[in-house]
Amino acid sequence: MGKITFYEEKNFQGRSYECMSDCSDMSSYMSRCQSCRVESGCFMVYERNNYMGQQFFMRRGEYNDMQRMMSMGMSFDNIRSCRMIPYHKGQFRMKIYEKENFGGQSNEMMDDCDNIQDRYRMSDCQSCNVMDGHWLMYEQAHYKGRMMYMRPGEYRSFRDMMSGQRFMSMRRITDMC
Repeated sequence: MGKITFYEEKNFQGRSYECMSDCSDMSSYMSRCQSCRVESGCFMVYERNNYMGQQFFMRRGEYNDMQRMMSMGMSFDNIRSCRMIPYHKGQFRMKIYEKENFGGQSNEMMDDCDNIQDRYRMSDCQSCNVMDGHWLMYEQAHYKGRMMYMRPGEYRSFRDMMSGQRFMSMRRITDMC
């Protein structure tokens, strides 16, 4: 079970909202989020309501201001929704495809990949099928740039999920956080 607390002001000040599960719209609890504390578990936080827009992975720790979070790679300045990431025991499996709708070259992965172009000679990844585990996918090689959380399921088109999104590296979420 995870627990994250959001605060309207820096340094854990102002009105707060404690969350222990998914929350699709935080606007009824607080007008903005300028700091947060992850007491247990892992969470994906989102720029917009309903788990939309830019995403950022958060593990146990204190994030005392948005500027610090942005220096860690978060590319937005307010959190509007969050999703708890369940801990996964067991194997990790995902099949990635070069083109949308599971087309083009494909490769099955069971571990992290810091560069699909180097490892698989794939210039792009536009769809995938996550069979086991939870994954983070990054738009640039070496786990850099915007990220997206992928849980088990079929993802036919990344373009439909995020405008212009493509992924060049993937990492398993193995943390108990």
